Amino acid sequence: MNIPPSVSRVRVRYAETDQMGVVYYANYFIWFEVGRTDLLRGAGGSYREMERDGYSLPVIDAQCAYRESAKYDDELEVRTTGSLMSPVRLQFTYEVVRPADGKTLATGSTVHASLDRNGRPCRVPERVRALFS
Repeated sequence: MNIPPSVSRVRVRYAETDQMGVVYYANYFIWFEVGRTDLLRGAGGSYREMERDGYSLPVIDAQCAYRESAKYDDELEVRTTGSLMSPVRLQFTYEVVRPADGKTLATGSTVHASLDRNGRPCRVPERVRALFS
């Protein structure tokens, strides 16, 4: 079963913008996390369950390409997909779209390592791996 892409909706808050009303670049990574969490939750899993089982998925690489500015009060969609890169790594890709005009504002990706309770690399948990196969 492959996880279907998820769509998360966010509205730009004033605190996420600079003096010009443009979203501060680092906030896109927060929205990526929203998308990633929603994707896993929608597939029947969660970070909380993984951590309880002794696994973590820290980010080891993060990238974002900015195309257009998001502004205060814009309603946005974070479209997220995931894939298994190797037995110990996952990749998530993101597209931030403003539905009002259909513009893609940013695209990005994060790569995550699977770690055990001791912080050592380990196979992606079977429950999570099954979502991507």
